[in-house]
Amino acid sequence: MIRIVPLQASHKEPIRKLLAETNAFRDDEIEVALELIDECLSYPSFNPENYQIYSALEGERVLGYVCFGKTPMTLSTYDLYWIAVAPDAQGKGVGKKLFGFACDEIQKQGGKLVVIETSSQPQYDKTRRFYEAIGCQLEARIRDFYRVGDDKLIYAKRL
Repeated sequence: MIRIVPLQASHKEPIRKLLAETNAFRDDEIEVALELIDECLSYPSFNPENYQIYSALEGERVLGYVCFGKTPMTLSTYDLYWIAVAPDAQGKGVGKKLFGFACDEIQKQGGKLVVIETSSQPQYDKTRRFYEAIGCQLEARIRDFYRVGDDKLIYAKRL
């Protein structure tokens, strides 16, 4: 049975490992994800303006995680910063459960819109299909954003 729990310090290394094992993220991207984890662990009291990170566990094993937070200067928009699932747990509903949990939390906090940014590169094909399968709509494309030939794609989910 999968449980979704607030991030704990013991989850950091398993999350680092699953991010690396997905082969979807560059080293600098993984470093940023770990910085957000450190920031979240440094400020344990809840504030929707901060990063909110939750882990999906099966027993004590970290299967995946989600990171989201309120978008600055907005009234009810939230950003989904990270969602990742261990390769051997993909396709088993873990990502869908994490996303649904995040949406429920966002709604409880008054959120009405979730915004997700991703890359147009082929290694993100599966990620984009996932977003589309869970009801996110492609809202915008900024050509050559990350580098020439690598567009920023912006998805949104209205709650």
